[in-house]
Amino acid sequence: MPPVFRFAPSPNGFLHLGHAYSALLNFERARETGGRLLLRIEDIDATRCRPDYETAIYEDLAWLEIAWETPVRRQSQQLADYRAALDKLTALGLVYPAFESRAEIAKLVAAREADGPWPRDPDGAPLYPGDARSRSKDERSRLIAAGAPYALRLDMAAACRRVAELTWNELGEGPDGEHGIVCARPEAWGDVILARKETPTSYHLSVVVDDALQGVGEIVRGQDLFHATAVHRLLQVLLGLPDPAYRHHRLMRDGEGRKLSKSSRSTGLRELREAGATPAAIRQLVGLG
Repeated sequence: MPPVFRFAPSPNGFLHLGHAYSALLNFERARETGGRLLLRIEDIDATRCRPDYETAIYEDLAWLEIAWETPVRRQSQQLADYRAALDKLTALGLVYPAFESRAEIAKLVAAREADGPWPRDPDGAPLYPGDARSRSKDERSRLIAAGAPYALRLDMAAACRRVAELTWNELGEGPDGEHGIVCARPEAWGDVILARKETPTSYHLSVVVDDALQGVGEIVRGQDLFHATAVHRLLQVLLGLPDPAYRHHRLMRDGEGRKLSKSSRSTGLRELREAGATPAAIRQLVGLG
């Protein structure tokens, strides 16, 4: 079977040079290996994703002369797949509802830090500080029946006890030069969110389900997701999914060394195109010329 690659943007803003670099790398890998390139639209965030941004993704990639297979998988149309995976983890006793709001979590963290620094995940966010795991089944059911908002979290300690040592094959390079067989440390992320009351999935859950269902064997993406791979490997093992290789690549940064964002209009592909840039010029700007 030919290898499968994917580019998976979220339609919550216009693409920038960093997206162009990742998309072109996936396109080139597919051509080099005689493989297939898939485009996936990660649109589970209904509050931020917009149809005009999705249309712009297709336009920008076509302008870059990137070809992909159709039909395009849109996550908002695949919720049953994510629900099935969540149900499997729930049946293993690894999922629990947590009812604290973001503001309440911030207050809990502040209270914990009165006694010293509270641990942070690799992205710098505080680990979940609540005690929702200790709530009784009846209390949880009562709160859910009453319509209380909640997040479904992975019991990380229990999940890690179910698996042996986790690793992945890094074909690219991590932020600190990691390459080859990398040891995964999912416990560094604490009890990550797998779904919410209003959104029956999360990035972590949907991305591993999608990659498995689409047969993606080499995942080419930015170094900002390098550490999150530990969570993805844990979920893959728990759900009995294949073990893909990963190729993390450098990030495109602005003149002050900050990672490009969708709010950085000076690096937006649409703005650059309107200013007269060509696809060849974009390739040069990202270092592929």
